[in-house]
Amino acid sequence: MREINLDPRTKLLLLVLCVLCTMFAPSLTYELILVGLVGAVGVMSGKYRYAIMGVAAYGVIYGITQFTIYELSGTWQAILAAFFGLVNKVYPCGFLAGFMVSTTKTGEFMAALQRIRMPNQIVIPFAVMLRYLPVVREDWHYIKDAMRMRDIAPSVKNILFHPVMTVECLYVPLMTAASNTADELSIASVTRGIENPGPRSSLVEIRFSAKDVVAVLVFLGYFAAGLLRRRGVV
Repeated sequence: MREINLDPRTKLLLLVLCVLCTMFAPSLTYELILVGLVGAVGVMSGKYRYAIMGVAAYGVIYGITQFTIYELSGTWQAILAAFFGLVNKVYPCGFLAGFMVSTTKTGEFMAALQRIRMPNQIVIPFAVMLRYLPVVREDWHYIKDAMRMRDIAPSVKNILFHPVMTVECLYVPLMTAASNTADELSIASVTRGIENPGPRSSLVEIRFSAKDVVAVLVFLGYFAAGLLRRRGVV
């Protein structure tokens, strides 16, 4: 299947529509279908493994939520229903945001945001954040490898039986590395002229196409269907 590359502005608009869909979702099944739509976007973007794993993971969450609602009762039902209710609201948006970050380069996002006249006060922090996440994830893997060498892997067992040591060996170096990474990325961005007030050039052509219109119409139509369903029209 040929990969479909959506315009970065389209991806941002889809994320906004996804947030609105979860806010006004009339049922849990509606959110399940929404995750399926996001997974379809991932498949068309070439992220097959991520899409399949993401939809499968939500299927498990969906099943646990249904079990919590219809099979449990009392305090545990209230606690788990509140927790999984929040997960069901956040999951589709995080799922789609993962596709956005993994399929769009930082320069493309910056060019797209400047195309819609977004001020630098928003563009610059957004660009630094996109650069920041992959570096923090890399530091996380390094810290976990170092912990395993000391036989204190960040597992549930160690968190329960050795909480102080786990926090000391995991979160302290992670926060220190994150702080240093943020400073380094900010300096590197300024050095590369990110604060230049002039228009930014891009080697990638940023423009809307028919596939962008179709994607927006599908999500917009699904959002409208959710509103109608919520009001009892359909």
